[in-house]
Amino acid sequence: MGNSKFGRFIILGAILGGAVSMFDKGTRQHVVKKTNDMTSQVNYYSKNPDVLKQKLQQQKDKYLSIYEQFSGDAAYIKSQVEELKTLTPQVKDLVVDTKEAFNDSKEEYKEIVNEAKEDIDIKKI
Repeated sequence: MGNSKFGRFIILGAILGGAVSMFDKGTRQHVVKKTNDMTSQVNYYSKNPDVLKQKLQQQKDKYLSIYEQFSGDAAYIKSQVEELKTLTPQVKDLVVDTKEAFNDSKEEYKEIVNEAKEDIDIKKI
């Protein structure tokens, strides 16, 4: 940074902003309450490090299980996408074949209907 005063003025601005915000009674009370809560927690955990260790272990286990669940879900989705990629050409071929079969059947049905109409027309005569 050399001779730059930018960093110093940022820090000075933060300090002044914090000091000005303390003019508000509600802010002061909130800061005092949070500071007292934090101090009491630090004192409690300094006297009971096993409790802190147990809580941290529980948090670690929780996040580890979330990670494992997420990893399993991601692997499942990936496998489903890969399966879909392999099935897509097969499904496309099946749809094309089915369409062709219906078109062929449509022509056959038209012929049958026309023959039936001719037979009905002949019977009428």
